[in-house]
Amino acid sequence: MTTSTTADVFLAITTDLSRELPPQQRLQNLLQGLRQVFPCDATALLQLRGSVLVPLAIDGLSTDTLGRRFEVEAQPRLAKILLSREPVRFHADSPLPDPYDGLVQERPGELHVHDCLGLSLYVDDAPWGVLTLDAMQPGAFDRIDPQDLRAFARLTEATVKIANLISRLQDRAERHQQMAQAVVSDLGQQELIGQSAAMQRLRGEIDMVAQSDLAVLITGETGVGKELIARRLHASSARSDSPLVYVNCAALPDNLVESELFGHVRGAFSGAAQKRAGKFELANGGTLFLDEIGELPLALQPKLLRALQSGEIQRVGSDAQHQVDVRIIAATNRDLHKEVAAGHFRADLYHRLSVYPIEAPSLRTRGKDVLLLAGHFLEQNRRRMGLRGLRLSADAREALLSYDWPGNVRELEHLISRAVLRARLTQDDSRKLLTISADMLDISAAPSAPMITTADHEQPGTAGLNLRQATEQFQRSRIEAALAQHQNNQSQAAQALGLDRGNFTRLRKRLGV
Repeated sequence: MTTSTTADVFLAITTDLSRELPPQQRLQNLLQGLRQVFPCDATALLQLRGSVLVPLAIDGLSTDTLGRRFEVEAQPRLAKILLSREPVRFHADSPLPDPYDGLVQERPGELHVHDCLGLSLYVDDAPWGVLTLDAMQPGAFDRIDPQDLRAFARLTEATVKIANLISRLQDRAERHQQMAQAVVSDLGQQELIGQSAAMQRLRGEIDMVAQSDLAVLITGETGVGKELIARRLHASSARSDSPLVYVNCAALPDNLVESELFGHVRGAFSGAAQKRAGKFELANGGTLFLDEIGELPLALQPKLLRALQSGEIQRVGSDAQHQVDVRIIAATNRDLHKEVAAGHFRADLYHRLSVYPIEAPSLRTRGKDVLLLAGHFLEQNRRRMGLRGLRLSADAREALLSYDWPGNVRELEHLISRAVLRARLTQDDSRKLLTISADMLDISAAPSAPMITTADHEQPGTAGLNLRQATEQFQRSRIEAALAQHQNNQSQAAQALGLDRGNFTRLRKRLGV
């Protein structure tokens, strides 16, 4: 590369430092400039977060790389780069495994002969991450000037420092999430992965409302990640050093909901052997996350409304009032506006909860985010199963992008886990790399919503009924059949219908079964 070209690239990147650019675009410009200056086929910029390296930008690697997380202890090449303040080169005969096997776009198979180079990056004299270069031609880096490399490393550090100013809120949220004093059940993925316009809008909304104490109502389909949004809201708020307390309103028996929320004194009811603080008291100074709020019994809704309005709670069996300072985040997959109109949810409580509504986007509206999420879940399975490498074939990526995802992110997570198991059965898992093909995903067999096209498909006895009446009659008949099949065992009947026990009990009561 000529000196003039190198100077032009350096000037363009330096000019970017004074321009107002999205963080992702700033980093992408950096990597594109790197490939113009140095003879490489793929580059990546990875940030060190704890003991894990997270890809922030890539050029020449497959899209799903952005969803992967590289544990430093499991990646000796990346570890060696981090430990050196000088450029580290790995020749073609290096015995150390390459973290990018199967991820270079032009070489979908295993990488056997190529040149690798890496630089550690420091920001404010602290290790920040690494910059990696890969060339398919052995010896491609023989004539690189070390001074040019060091100069580019310093320019990269300046670029990421500016990008850090933009993403600092996200880093702070992840750091403070670990400091929560109350344990929220860990349901898997801990971060909002995605670069689609829908996810950018979602992050913008979260960052805007997080610093306030406004009540937030998160809506969206099942499996879109409403709990993750609640966690991000809490972790980005001024309450992040205080507890985030989780309540699943659908999983609580009717007779224990009040005690669970507000606590009870000893002897308040049968089984109350000692006094117990409720979730409101545990969340004092922090955030209370009411998941599946649409399932809260109608009889308890006035007491919840009073607690939200006055900040006062009363333990079951006690006359004493307790003052609490709690921020409320609620979530539901129901249309609460319609539930209010139907008389199943109080209008005043709905308006109190939905001061700031946030709708979680469905996976089908998020485009290539599905590949990033797939890469994330592949890396989770690789670590969990002790595999050396996992990749998606081209037809698998195409299948993921073309599928409708009725079950959203949760469906994708389960689908990837099943595909990895199939890959282990059909391929030798002692190999360096296991490939997930489209047939292993088995997407064609995934359930889809039935479509009723003619009156011939009506359920018996529903003629003349409106949609709601016909739906309730169908639900009633299914519940009765399940109870009869399982000798009136409600737990088994609920499981057969795909419902949790609390939700099943409330539905049965509402339908008069």
